Amino acid sequence: MDLKSHIRNIKDFPKPGVMFRDITTLIKDPEAFNYTSDLLLSFVADKKIDKVVGVESRGFIFGAVLAHKLNAGFIPVRKPGKLPAEKVSISYSLEYGEDKLEMHKDAIQPGDKVLIHDDLLATGGTMDAVCKLIEKLGGEIVQLSFIIELSFLHGRDKLEKYDVRSIVNYVDEN
Repeated sequence: MDLKSHIRNIKDFPKPGVMFRDITTLIKDPEAFNYTSDLLLSFVADKKIDKVVGVESRGFIFGAVLAHKLNAGFIPVRKPGKLPAEKVSISYSLEYGEDKLEMHKDAIQPGDKVLIHDDLLATGGTMDAVCKLIEKLGGEIVQLSFIIELSFLHGRDKLEKYDVRSIVNYVDEN
């Protein structure tokens, strides 16, 4: 299945010069949704996973599906102000400023084998920050998975110590 044909491209969103890769067109199609889920699952089918971490917000969609299929717990990583219990947080740099992510302090136990999922790998800054949060709590990162990779932004370089998997690769903005 050509998953790229199920991803909508939106020019100049959320700001001029950005080509947004919209997966809502992929997830509304049951066949594409199931095919994507099965591919992501195949990346870790032979590994023991205790927790699946999904990154806000599109990482929640397939992250929760993967947690269910792997019989693992699901952990959301959120933007500030969204989680009610005691949290750990990290600030990180973006190409246009700074941002912050949080997760519950009791979400990961030392030694937990963790799969982290997000919909898109661009510069790697967000995922690098999430990895640092998990490692701070003693989790062992087994794999990072993405639906889309923008390889022209070299995000994989920032994550070279991890097993990084993606399904659809864009080699340029088009």
